Amino acid sequence: MKKQDIITFFNLLKDAYPDATCSLDFKTPFELVVAVMLSAQCTDERVNKTTPELFKRCKTIQDFANIDINELEQIIHPCGFYKNKAKNIKLCAKQILEKFNGEVPHTMEELTTLAGVGRKSANVILLEVFGIAQGIAVDTHAKRISNLVGLSNEKEPEKIEQDLLKLFPKEFLKDVNHIFVWHGRNTCVARNPKCDICVVKQFCKSYKLN
Repeated sequence: MKKQDIITFFNLLKDAYPDATCSLDFKTPFELVVAVMLSAQCTDERVNKTTPELFKRCKTIQDFANIDINELEQIIHPCGFYKNKAKNIKLCAKQILEKFNGEVPHTMEELTTLAGVGRKSANVILLEVFGIAQGIAVDTHAKRISNLVGLSNEKEPEKIEQDLLKLFPKEFLKDVNHIFVWHGRNTCVARNPKCDICVVKQFCKSYKLN
């Protein structure tokens, strides 16, 4: 896409989803860290049904570090991969307490040293907690849409992110992932895309092929 096409594409989606925001429920920085970990291979809706009990049980980072692993596994079981997620949550809490004085760090470099936190998760945390939009979280929706409309031909999220960062103006970065997620959930659905109502179908390679 040319630069003007990128702006048109973005504005069409922005107009279609004016309320697009992070779907995960949280009140503290570490609650978001936990929610993002739980959202791996799981829907935000399921995470939001699971976290109220968890956040009631664990009110501080210290609580997460100290909770019995079996109790934690039992609470987060509905989110899938619960053994690995429980292990990462406890280890991450301990790392923050020991290395960052109990405060969730606010740089990409520091966040990605934490257990269970990769670049995608770090991008979400930086944006939603600290208002820092320096990257784009590439999840399954962002990957699918980027490939379909030709924003990137890459398959790896980090490579797709680098392609997107070259295309989108800096002032767009805080909204790109939210808009892709909402478009992916509501219109560009993986198994049954609603191409007839898509506001950006003119840019889509798949739609043109059909």
